[in-house]
Order: sequence, then C-alpha cells, then structure tokens
Amino acid sequence: MQDHPPAYTLIDQPDQLPPFLAALDRVDEVSLDTEADNMFHYRTRVCLLQFLVDGRVTLIDVLAPLPLGPLWQKLATKHLVMHGSDFDIRLLWDLCQFRPKSLFDTMLAAQLLNHQRIGLAGLLEQHFGVILDKDGQKANWSKRPLTKKLLDYAALDVWHLPALRDILTRELVKLDRVEWLDQQCRRQIESGLTGFPQDDENDWRIGRSERLRGRGLGVLHAIWHWRQDWAQKLDVPPFKVCGQDLLIAIAGAAEDGDSEEALFAKINLGKRHDRLAPTLGNAVRQGLARDPQTLPRRRRSDLAPLTVEEVALQDRIKAERDRIAAQLQLEPTLIANRAQLAQIARAPEKIADVLLPWQTDVLRKESVLF
Repeated sequence: MQDHPPAYTLIDQPDQLPPFLAALDRVDEVSLDTEADNMFHYRTRVCLLQFLVDGRVTLIDVLAPLPLGPLWQKLATKHLVMHGSDFDIRLLWDLCQFRPKSLFDTMLAAQLLNHQRIGLAGLLEQHFGVILDKDGQKANWSKRPLTKKLLDYAALDVWHLPALRDILTRELVKLDRVEWLDQQCRRQIESGLTGFPQDDENDWRIGRSERLRGRGLGVLHAIWHWRQDWAQKLDVPPFKVCGQDLLIAIAGAAEDGDSEEALFAKINLGKRHDRLAPTLGNAVRQGLARDPQTLPRRRRSDLAPLTVEEVALQDRIKAERDRIAAQLQLEPTLIANRAQLAQIARAPEKIADVLLPWQTDVLRKESVLF
C-alpha cells in the first residue's frame, strides 16, 4: 500500500519560524531528517530539514533566507530520533557545528537486531506496510519550488520514526541490547562531529590504482584532477563528468603501454560531455609526460607491520569474533571491524580502548583469548 502523507507545514519565510521555535520549547524529543543536494552539485548543501515535533510535521527550507541560529540552539537541547544519522550529523556539523545532545538511530537499532533490511524504506514496509516513493531518493532537493510530491515524501521520512523507535526498542529490551544501542549512538555522534573527510593529496588513488606502477600512475593523477576541475566548474558531482571506470580504464591502458591514439580511442564521455573530450586528451598527454616519481607519495603508517605472531593472533581473534557473532546473530563487523582486529592483535590488553564496552564484554565473556 502507498501511505498517505501526513499534514505538514513548510517554513520558508522568517515570520513562520517563531511558532515552530515555541513548539520546540514544549518538547524534549524531536524526530529529524535532512535532504541534501549531493547528487546534483559539487559541494553538498543541506536543502531541507524535516521535523516531527509533538505529532506535527514541519519542513524547513534551509535554502530560504531564514535566521536559523535560534533553531540550532534549541535543537541542541533535545533528544533526537533519526534514521541513518551519520551523514546527517556530519552535514549539520559542517553547516553550523551542530552537536546533538542524544540520539536514537533506528538504523543502528535494526543492525543490532540483525534485521535483513535496515534501510528506512524496508523497515517502514515491514512494520507499517508503507511504500516510499523511490524518486525522492534521487531528487534534486536544491531546485525551487519544491513539488508537492517531494514535500509529501519528505514528510513521510519522519512521520513514522517514533512508532518505529518504539517497536525496535521492545525488540532490543527482549535481547538486553538497549545499552548496546546507546553506546553505538553516542559513538555515532562523536564520529559525526569530525565532519566529512578533508581533501587529501592522494584522493586520486582510486579503484584498482594499486596495480599501477609506471606511466599509468601519471595518467591517473592527471585525468582525476581533470575530472575534479571540470566538476567544480560545472558545479556537478565528479561522477557526472565521467565514471570512475573510465579513468581506471585509461590509466590501465597507459600502464600497459598503449599508444596515445589507443588511449584517446577509449575516451567516451557520452553526449552530455563530448565537448570536454579534447581537454581530457590534453590531460592524458600531461600524465604521460609526468615522471611517476614526482607524484605525491602515500603516507606511511607510523605503525610497523604486524609481526607473524600478531597476524596469527589476529586470525584467531577474527575466528572467535565470527563464532560469537553467529551465536548472537550479528553482523561480525558490528563487534569488531578489520582495523580494530589489527589494533587488538597488537595490544590485546588494550581491547577496551579500541572497542565499545558492549563489544569488549561479548568478546571477553565468550572467548578464551581475553
């Protein structure tokens, strides 16, 4: 079934804000979601905020000239209910250094319950029979005016969150995992406050670039920067200039010794960007002329490689982790991911510094290794 959207208010004028801020003052909990334009512009912007406050949905147009300072101050004192909050927290931190007070993330809860479908659309269909319109996931949220169809979609994103939270909480209580979720959510907040990764001089080392050693490296460096430059000029995400597979194919052919003509024959940007082909050709020439030894070097880790004994211990810890995860019906990486396994293998006595308390407890309780 297709759920009917709830009634909502769209705020895009300053005089509409005071009543909403007053409503915030009357509650301790807020359901929140965001919509951004990362699929359509070079730099991601927050375009829309969706709120469920005391049973009423409010949508705030962040691209409108609104004085949102008081909103962030009040919101920072509320408990938030969100779904898949990592991106949203990073987005809001980059926008205005917003820091959530506390959080219930329904996606993290679904993971700890080992739900097969952890996306919001899947959970809403499973628990409420609601079918979300997939077009909203690919929409250009920076385009104005926003259509009623998109606003309806945005409203549904928060409408069911409290009820979904209640369902998942009951399941967490049965499995005694409420504290696990609280720890996961607190870590989500702290990691989100680092914002998005900053540009790095080695970002061009994409895909299968590790197999490149010679002139393919120079070509990849040049054409990756060519793509970034055009994406910025056209104000589109880099993938809309050309796909990563094309860059790797050209660089790989250069590594294999293909001629300039053979390399240029691989250039196919499609009708939309065919006019950029000559500039891509110039970038290929620049890359062929570049001495690979002059390219930015990968940063070496300060840590020495794992010893033979540490690798063996890492393998044993991984096997124990996988066994315990199967018993608990959890995705193994929820207990410890690959990087954490390596850290623990280096210093098993510092496991509590690497993992959350609940992760440490299940490993210590179920494994003879700790």
